[in-house]
Amino acid sequence: MLRLKDTVHQNTSGFLNSAINIAEFYGFASLDEATRAPRAKEEPLAKQSEKRRAPTVAECESDIAFARRDERALVATAKRCIACTENGKTRLLWRHSQGSRVERSNIPVSSLELHVIGISGAIAEALLIVVADAIAAEAGIKRRVLSINSIGSSDSSNRFVRDVGVYLRKHIDSISPTLRQRVVEDPLGALVQLIERGHPATSRAPQSMEYLTEEERRKFWDLLEYLEVFGLPYELNPQILGSRGCWAHSLFEISALDEETGVRISIASGGRYDPLSARFASSPAAMISINCEVRGSARVKREPRPAPVIYFAHLGPEARRRTLPVLEILRRAEIPVYQSLMHERIGEQMAEARAFAVPYVLIMGHKEATEGTVLVREVATNSQDAIPLPELTNYLKRHRVVTMG
Repeated sequence: MLRLKDTVHQNTSGFLNSAINIAEFYGFASLDEATRAPRAKEEPLAKQSEKRRAPTVAECESDIAFARRDERALVATAKRCIACTENGKTRLLWRHSQGSRVERSNIPVSSLELHVIGISGAIAEALLIVVADAIAAEAGIKRRVLSINSIGSSDSSNRFVRDVGVYLRKHIDSISPTLRQRVVEDPLGALVQLIERGHPATSRAPQSMEYLTEEERRKFWDLLEYLEVFGLPYELNPQILGSRGCWAHSLFEISALDEETGVRISIASGGRYDPLSARFASSPAAMISINCEVRGSARVKREPRPAPVIYFAHLGPEARRRTLPVLEILRRAEIPVYQSLMHERIGEQMAEARAFAVPYVLIMGHKEATEGTVLVREVATNSQDAIPLPELTNYLKRHRVVTMG
């Protein structure tokens, strides 16, 4: 939980408004507004009956062995996110909630969740991590640690959990009697509980990354490559775990280091929750939840955002990886843009740029990515300049390529 005394904010409202502004710069929209938006025309009943009935939240909750305390609340939100994402469309959504309390201390907590729906690639997790880290940095958290793990697919995690059960049964005498039955029924959940309690045997427990297939390793390294290109330090931590009924592949946590004691304080956590989203629709999904203590007002007051006049397009995987650092440069310079990270094909991006009717397009291809430049194209004349990245913000401001009106 993020403590306000460690931030530049006087109350929870100040933190939330700053955090939501950052999320919306990167293209996240309110889940509440998306849920209230007019739905497309409903299909005939005959068509609807052919579809598999989505389970209720209660049915999902009764069917999942929750390894962590925060997982149960994700089920209802996941169903809402999937429900407002139609026809395989990609959505970036944020949701604010409050009312939960930190166990033992009874401190009320306000949570800001970010969800990426419809993207199976590592760019989804990379975007979530970058945005959450930017929110923490903007709040004044200078010393941060990003911890990452992968539990792979259901097949590899099955082998991992089987060996966890064998390992824990060897140490059953040192485990609290209240947890011994869980070791038999839910070895992964028992391991998570033992990690939280600091049990000494957990340091030698099987590690999920050792069970990944070659394809799963490549998927995981793809995420790490995004972070390395961005310049965001991370550590591989086998103790970042969660229920297989909720999570697959990557799991991550961002912690703040206490200035006085050096103790880690978890402020954000998340991962890819494809197993959970698959219960409602065949749509991949990832999320991160940023938690802040409630002090004073926790009201979200959103200011009108100027419409961008720029669309940022990329061409090729290398350019896509290097788009995230450029977006952060533009955010810090307060230059709003429409971004295309969720698209792979340039044709889709150009069609979206035309739909936004922007007068300028930034284009980064492989050549520009390797040279550290970006093309600034004026749509009306089709003229363009290649601008070195260190000069980009000054160039855009000098040519008044900032906002509408």
